Amino acid sequence: MRFRRTGLAALLLASLAAAAADAPIKGFPPVLPAVDLVLRDASIATLDPLQPTAQALAVKDGKIAALGSDADIARYIGPNTKVLDLHGAFVAPGFIEGHGHLLDTGDSLTQLNAGTAPNWDAVVAMVKAAVAKAKPGEWIVGQGWQQSKWDKVPQPNIDGLPLPASLDAISPNNPVLLAHTSGHAIYANAMALKLAGIGHDTPDPVGGSIVRDAQGNAIGALRDTAGDAVYAAYNRYLAGLPPQELAARKEQSLKLAMQNEVSKGITGFVDMGEDFQTIDWLKQEAAKGFPLRLYVNVGVLDVASLDKNLAKYRTIGFADDHFTVRGVGEDVSDGALGTHSAWFLQPYDDAPGVTGKNVTPMATLEQIARIAARDGFQVSIHAIGDRANRELLDMYQKIFSEDPTAHALRWRIEHAQHLAPSDIPRFAQLGVIASMQSIHACSDAPYVVPHLGEQRAKEGAYVWHTLIESGAMVLDGSDTPVEDTNPIAGFYCAVTRDNGRGQRFFPAQDKMRMQALRSYTWNNAYALFEDHQLGSLSPGKLADLVVFSGNLLTIPDDQILRTRVLYTVVGGKVVYQRKGAEAWRSGQLFKAMPEFDHVN
Repeated sequence: MRFRRTGLAALLLASLAAAAADAPIKGFPPVLPAVDLVLRDASIATLDPLQPTAQALAVKDGKIAALGSDADIARYIGPNTKVLDLHGAFVAPGFIEGHGHLLDTGDSLTQLNAGTAPNWDAVVAMVKAAVAKAKPGEWIVGQGWQQSKWDKVPQPNIDGLPLPASLDAISPNNPVLLAHTSGHAIYANAMALKLAGIGHDTPDPVGGSIVRDAQGNAIGALRDTAGDAVYAAYNRYLAGLPPQELAARKEQSLKLAMQNEVSKGITGFVDMGEDFQTIDWLKQEAAKGFPLRLYVNVGVLDVASLDKNLAKYRTIGFADDHFTVRGVGEDVSDGALGTHSAWFLQPYDDAPGVTGKNVTPMATLEQIARIAARDGFQVSIHAIGDRANRELLDMYQKIFSEDPTAHALRWRIEHAQHLAPSDIPRFAQLGVIASMQSIHACSDAPYVVPHLGEQRAKEGAYVWHTLIESGAMVLDGSDTPVEDTNPIAGFYCAVTRDNGRGQRFFPAQDKMRMQALRSYTWNNAYALFEDHQLGSLSPGKLADLVVFSGNLLTIPDDQILRTRVLYTVVGGKVVYQRKGAEAWRSGQLFKAMPEFDHVN
């Protein structure tokens, strides 16, 4: 007899279904609400001590719903659930770029990459090719050169820097601005110097120096604040372009930068300093939708403006937690090691009498820090040399003792690259975060000992391990575009300190694999006051994660640089998928790409 679905029967069936959902029949698994995304057949490092590993996870409404075995998570799959079968791939919390410059990164992707040139002659050839395509008067802009990495020293030279004849000869009608990889020096041709008003009698500005030949003529190399006049001339050129062209350039830089970041597993980005006008624009763009989470620091143009405007710019969790402003940075206390402008307690070994420079006066930095403390903002200040780090630690300690509320604002020192041994424990004691970039150690390794000597380098150069053992919070990042934002290269440097020439740079300071992973994930989340919702894969936290082809915690050192990002997920949405990711299988190695062969 066929059962007829009368009104009473339909009501009975509905009641039974509801009861089954609330109280599953014995012997049958419970019926669970379907989720939006499931990752399965994975090797998941959660960084949650309550459940350190898992095989699968489920995401609902942008948050982690559950973790467990494939069988556990299978019960969450519904007809509309997106399922990623990962075939043994490694899943980690989303990597956060702990120190970068977003729009500069986008700009760099449209400029000459002088970092690929093996020597000065190749840089000149690169500029010559650009001049051939440019209109007279159009600026030629590039970045990334580092004289200590050239395969031959230019002749003639001053402190390893070329004289200007070759560059001036091929660009007589186009101003040229080439930024050093550190961002603390530029090389400009004669036309750019003229537009900047820099000549034989121009004095060195406070916090900078003009490199000169034996006759006192500027050769084109400008260190730290000495380059500001050239940047000002370039900005005047940009201001003269049609407004629509300027807007298009800005939007293109932002788009390129964000695409670049998510393609490399970056789910959150700490921008180290933008002016108020740019922050207003970025907030408008965030309202339209960002693929990653952006944390912007206010860059200080002048103290009076900061004092007047800072408080009203505090923004937390705007655009569905994709835009936050709660920090001030990156003000610089000194220069860079490569340009002999990092500020040290003792002179450089290879430059007797030179101890570097205090770029922004300490009194000004203290004014900035006190304004930030008053308005409840985090402070992030650049310090490379041991003198710069000591001066900042002293200043922070003074402010903390006078204003205990400042201590809770998780203040940072950016880079913290070279420390006097007696200052190392002060980071943990004061609760100051060491915002370091592992990749810098691999890049700088060839010239650290020549600059500082064996003893100073061993005791205080990039001492991640000692800082972590002392209880300090140590972050990681790349300082993009100073270095490629790729965190795989950064992770490799963190755990090997391999300088790319078969040498390991004081390997006693290596990070353990889990320490390196935490530095890029949970530690960065903590530094952003986001550890309650980011940094680990735990139920209820935001579903920001990255899928790698290799297990960064277990693969041999020589395979780390072959690891690739397969998927980047932000808030449960796949914002990047590598071509061929669906076909990848565990154990499959990607061919090493040229840019990863030598990370320095």
